[in-house]
Amino acid sequence: MKINKKKIDLLLAERMLTIAELADLIGVSRQMIYYVEKKSSVQPKTAGKIAAALGVPVLDIIEMEE
Repeated sequence: MKINKKKIDLLLAERMLTIAELADLIGVSRQMIYYVEKKSSVQPKTAGKIAAALGVPVLDIIEMEE
């Protein structure tokens, strides 16, 4: 799945969270979050964890393929 880095960054800003805090919430390293944002690709389970930690549906953080 491809995630949208801008959407993630906006959600982090809205919730006043850092990358480190997000990583702690989902139980991964900061480096993993940076890697996910850089590559914009994640496993469905990871996308689900990120979305749940941010309190949004997965559809809100992924890029829809046309």
